Amino acid sequence: MTTGPGDFTERAGDQAYHVRPYRPPVNLLWWLRRRTYLFFVLRELSCLAVAWAVLFLMLLVRAVSEGGDVYAHFVTWARMPWIVVLNVVAFAFLMLHAITWFNLTPAATVVRLRGQRVPPAVIAGSAYAGWVVVSALVAWIVLRQ
Repeated sequence: MTTGPGDFTERAGDQAYHVRPYRPPVNLLWWLRRRTYLFFVLRELSCLAVAWAVLFLMLLVRAVSEGGDVYAHFVTWARMPWIVVLNVVAFAFLMLHAITWFNLTPAATVVRLRGQRVPPAVIAGSAYAGWVVVSALVAWIVLRQ
């Protein structure tokens, strides 16, 4: 009789006992053993930085919409050293997230042009080019006086 994945109940005479396959213990820091594992875990953790960036920008938009006093209070709060450090760390994680995403794009997107598959470097390069164009446009909008 099966009770779950890898958990079998067998009968020996009148007694039932459970047989489970051996699973060696896994070290909590298994992901530090290889560079690829480290980047995998860091990329997964980067979702927290994305969530923080979204929350921070939503707070900024709310402060701007509320007016001068609320915005001034937000700027004072945003200048606190621990918020600045948090934003710098979040920025680093956001860059890791974006770069790894663009590097994975050719594996997830198959583009055919005239019956030929577009090379992965072209797909990734166009994603980076779009990122640069959009970043330059946002910087121009924000920094123009």
